[in-house]
Amino acid sequence: MNWTSLTSRIRAPRRPRAETRPSLRHRLRHWRKRTFLFLAVLGPGLITSNVDNDPGGIATYSQSGARFGYSLLWTMIPLTLLLYIGEEMCARMGVVTGKGLSDLTREEFGFRWTFFIMLAGLLVDLGNTTAEFAGVAMGMGIFGISKYIAVPVAALVVWVLVVRGTYGIVEKVFLVGCGFYVSYIFSAVMAKPDWALAVRRTFVPEIHFSGGYLVMLIGLVGTTVAPWQFFYLQASEVEKKVSQRQYRHARMDVLLGSVTSMAIVFFIIVCTAATLNRHGVTNITDAGQAAAALAPLAGRWASWLFAFGLINAAIFSASVLPLSTAHVICEGLGFEAGIDRKVSEAPIFYGLYTGLIVVGGAIVLIPKAPLIKILLFSQVANGVWLPIVLIFMLLLINRRDLMGRMTNGRLFNWIAWTSSIVMILVTLVWIYMSIFPPAASPGLLLRGF
Repeated sequence: MNWTSLTSRIRAPRRPRAETRPSLRHRLRHWRKRTFLFLAVLGPGLITSNVDNDPGGIATYSQSGARFGYSLLWTMIPLTLLLYIGEEMCARMGVVTGKGLSDLTREEFGFRWTFFIMLAGLLVDLGNTTAEFAGVAMGMGIFGISKYIAVPVAALVVWVLVVRGTYGIVEKVFLVGCGFYVSYIFSAVMAKPDWALAVRRTFVPEIHFSGGYLVMLIGLVGTTVAPWQFFYLQASEVEKKVSQRQYRHARMDVLLGSVTSMAIVFFIIVCTAATLNRHGVTNITDAGQAAAALAPLAGRWASWLFAFGLINAAIFSASVLPLSTAHVICEGLGFEAGIDRKVSEAPIFYGLYTGLIVVGGAIVLIPKAPLIKILLFSQVANGVWLPIVLIFMLLLINRRDLMGRMTNGRLFNWIAWTSSIVMILVTLVWIYMSIFPPAASPGLLLRGF
């Protein structure tokens, strides 16, 4: 290197440094892209979580607020965690394996266990579908419409939506249904609650050592986490063809669903605590009675909004629960399943869906039908079903040959197993109390019926 070239390098002007921080336009483009990707995946988690706020669940939350006021609001935080953990594992399995939960169970554990899961799912969801149409009858009754008109019309709407629609259309309708749950927020605001006390009870537990309080606590756990949610969520991720690259957005969808679902539960409890409990109306037997009781206490609009939320929840749940059952059975038996398939391509799938709707709606229309016994049986079966499903889920998601690097981490596994054991123990106690209810709290575990 000669002297001239060296001095020219020394004297050469320095190039301006490239910006280390991205421009505002670049950052906006980045966030817009991420938002669109999230919206493309949004749906399964949000829908699955909110569907569980069905008429039976609304009745249980209404009982909690009416009987114990704001005292049980502290359960919203741990229940959100329980709901998220179970659903996140199923979303992850669906994204990684591209298979539904029944399909994986049959392949990895054989047909015998899968058959038991299918039979339990059929019995449980038939009882739950009956409960949803009972919710339609109760909600419409607030507006003076007979169940003999309301239930057949609701059943027809639900059937046409799924049988004649595509997955994209059905999912959009379900997402709109999620939006209607805001009616409970308006009902709670109209009830004029003590917001400071409600927030305090959410973060500072107020625990009562009484039989009724324990029964209500168990009922809240039992009605928040249901096995059908796991099957439907995983099947939805598969049907929507969510890839591993989109897993992060699928997880955000599940988180959003868990948080919004329990937020609605918060407002239902606040609404009934501020009205029914404040005025000594503590004996609520169903969600329809809660809606009717709001009228003289919080005004007709609060009552109508509560009833509207009940009707929306009932129709919403009556659409999704039979779908979950049809997926469970068809995946387990190896039949074609999915809303995007034509009736001729998946006759068993659509036949099961139609049968559950027809039978569930018909039971509600039977004069003096033993709804309490039917629903009690379905909840006990649900309680037996949940521990088995949770154990299979945890065994499957920790299989490296299935999940690769996407198995549970050590911390997540510890939380998942601990949460599952807690849910199993609580469910077993719930089953016992459902069969042998305490004298102080008869009927509290019947999910409001």
